[in-house]
Amino acid sequence: MLSRSVRTLRTSSKLISKASVSIPVVASVQFSRSAAQPTTSTRGVAQLGHFEAPRHITNEYTKLFTKDDVKDWELLKQELSNFTTNPQTVPLVIGGKRIESGRETKQIVNPANIKQSLGTYAQATKEDVKAAIESSLEAKKVWADMPFADRSAIFLKASELISTKYRHKMLAATMLGQGKNVFQGEIDCIGELIDFFRFNVKYASDLYRSQPPESATGVWNRTEYRPLEGFVYAITPFNFTAIAGGLVGAPALMGNTVVWKPSDSAILSNYLLLQILEEAGLPKGVVNFVPGNPVEVSDVVLNDTNFAALHFTGSTKVFSSIWSTIANNVGKGVYRDFPRIVGETGGKNFHLVDKSANVENAAYNTIRGAFEYQGQKCSATSRAYVSESVWPEFKKILTETVDSITPTNCTQELQGFMGPVIHEPSFDKVSGAIKTIAEDPELELLAGGKFDKSVGYFIKPTVVQTKNIEHPFMRNEFFGPLLTVYVYKDAEIDNVLEKIDTTTGYGLTGAVFSTDRLSIRKYEERLRYAAGNFYINDKSTGAVVGQQAFGGSRLSGTNDKAGSAALVSRFVSVRSIKENFGELKSHLNPSNF
Repeated sequence: MLSRSVRTLRTSSKLISKASVSIPVVASVQFSRSAAQPTTSTRGVAQLGHFEAPRHITNEYTKLFTKDDVKDWELLKQELSNFTTNPQTVPLVIGGKRIESGRETKQIVNPANIKQSLGTYAQATKEDVKAAIESSLEAKKVWADMPFADRSAIFLKASELISTKYRHKMLAATMLGQGKNVFQGEIDCIGELIDFFRFNVKYASDLYRSQPPESATGVWNRTEYRPLEGFVYAITPFNFTAIAGGLVGAPALMGNTVVWKPSDSAILSNYLLLQILEEAGLPKGVVNFVPGNPVEVSDVVLNDTNFAALHFTGSTKVFSSIWSTIANNVGKGVYRDFPRIVGETGGKNFHLVDKSANVENAAYNTIRGAFEYQGQKCSATSRAYVSESVWPEFKKILTETVDSITPTNCTQELQGFMGPVIHEPSFDKVSGAIKTIAEDPELELLAGGKFDKSVGYFIKPTVVQTKNIEHPFMRNEFFGPLLTVYVYKDAEIDNVLEKIDTTTGYGLTGAVFSTDRLSIRKYEERLRYAAGNFYINDKSTGAVVGQQAFGGSRLSGTNDKAGSAALVSRFVSVRSIKENFGELKSHLNPSNF
């Protein structure tokens, strides 16, 4: 029987040689659910064979919440009421222990109703962060040796819990805390979150199964996918509960332990997600939940010798600052390894509508791309280039539709299309930009332009036209419901393509609308590096796990493609193993005789 201590070793069931000797795979591993007291006794047999991911992993069904879905509406209303009548007390979670006593707290606020407190959450001290790191390192002793089948089962169980038992509760938490309407919540904290968990199991299984294609006679070559040494630091954003799950879940699935700094504006859903993972069987200390001052938390984490990887989604400015800190520490010899840096930041995402486009399709896709979830998706459409040949029709649909949209509290007006922006700094940034339109001779307000934060952080969707293809509104990311349009002459298309590619430093998403196949070919080639996700006759938002892996390069991040096999490979350290069954009889080579 073959014995091994690390369960991520994946071997072929046959020794590849002329003799084709059959080698049964029997993994013998240490197993314990207690992170505090790892087992040191004789290892028990944990698995007899290579377990594959379930064959029929597919995208989670999206509930549409039509008027006929009466039961779903009632269950959602009940969960919304539960949260609003029972404010939550969210603690730190370190090594499985709930910590709140003696800690500074902050209010959990509904951005659509800023006078409504949804509860409080504790703020981690520097000592708490150090404790979280120690807890993750202690838990790693057991978690890294847990068979892949057991780790996978936890995430598959969590997926089932989200899909069923906690579906409406998770949806309510995301809608209340993050200002989403029901459909945007459903595709985020249900569909995409579940898809990340399930597809990552498939991707990891495929990775482990990848073994050397050749072994010489009398030799067995194999590849082991080890977790990274140390711990992973996950910094997660407010705008997608699913991203929080993906940033924490992917490294954990691969045998790593995680220190998790959630966004202050997504505490409600993120804490519920942690509770679901715990119910699914996640051992204590594998994920440590430390909301707090981002600068203070990062200062402790990034200066720890055991820091192994950053998994980040947030602003380009913050990501650049963290990268600089890591680089400086590498130069000082702070870390054991060169830390992995995986990050997705912002975008200045484009739509190009040419003279051959289906105008109605292009216009409605632009409205959805720009204003679904208040333009707060990393992939949201924020600049559009429209041919003057189709502009009159496009403008009419665009402005009339946008003028009909009124942002509202979608936890009360449940069929609302658009809610608030996330917090006061976001409101001030976008409204501040809108205020400059009237005084700028290169800008013309076409629709919207109104805002009010007396009740919630509401900004009416706003469309502005510019005469300057390189105007700051075509370069700068606002991360809110503000779309800028440049109308071009058809003969100007080559210059437009150049400006799309070079006006901003971002490279996240973009879309072209055309029915001319030769033009589509031209756009696809000329804009090759302008977007990591490129859409043809579809909006710039809405990547689906397992269908369109998501991410961009340039100032938009490291393009490691969330929702793909490429991402999980970033959280392992590969070891090549060669076992020789032959024996040397001399030091001489054949050529020496």
